[in-house]
Amino acid sequence: MSEDVLGRVVQRALAQRGMTYEEEVRRLLDAGLEVMIRCGTSASPRVSDIVAAAGLSNDAFYRYFPSKGALVAALLERGTEQLRSYLAHQMDKESAPEDRIRRWVEGVLIQAQDDVAATTRAVMWNAPTAGSGAPYGRHFASEVLAALLEPEFQALGSPAPATNAMLSTYAMLGALAEHVWSETTPSATELAQLTAFCLAAARAPESAPVA
Repeated sequence: MSEDVLGRVVQRALAQRGMTYEEEVRRLLDAGLEVMIRCGTSASPRVSDIVAAAGLSNDAFYRYFPSKGALVAALLERGTEQLRSYLAHQMDKESAPEDRIRRWVEGVLIQAQDDVAATTRAVMWNAPTAGSGAPYGRHFASEVLAALLEPEFQALGSPAPATNAMLSTYAMLGALAEHVWSETTPSATELAQLTAFCLAAARAPESAPVA
C-alpha cells in the first residue's frame, strides 16, 4: 500500500471515529437535558440514568466527562451559546445602538418564560457547586453575553464600554435568575427599568456645567 493510500485510509478512519465521538457526546448531552427536565428540582439524576437514556455505556460517559458536574457544565455552556446566537439574531433586526440594546434586554428576560425557564432551572439545580473544579465558571455567560453589548456601548460613547457592558450583564443575569428560581416573569415596568439602566450605562455622562 502506497504512502498516499495509507494516509487517506488513516484520515478516513480518524474522521469516522471523530463523527462517532461527536454523536456520542451529543446523545449524552441530549439525554442529560431530558432526564434533568423530567426530574425538575425534585430529584437529581444519576450518571446511570443519563447513560440509560442515551443508550450508551458508563465507559462512553467517562470517556468525555469526568463527572456529572462536567456534563452539566457542558450543558450550561451550550445553553449560553444558544442564547448568544438568539440575542445576536434579535439585535441584527435593528440598526440603532439604542434599539439593539433594547432587543438584547428583551431577549435575556424572555428566558424567564415557561418551558425555557423550567429547562434552565432544572439544569442549574444540577450545576456543580463552587470549587468543584468543573470547567464552567459563573463569568462564562457574562463574558459571552457582554461581548454583544460592548460595541453598542462604544457607539453610544460609554467611557468604559467593556466594563459597563459587563456590569449591565451582571444586573440582567441577576434579574433573570431571580425570576427563574421564583417562577415569575418580568413585568413591563421592570423591562422598561432594566432597559433604561442599560442605556444609561451605555451613554457617555454629561459634562459638568462650567462654573
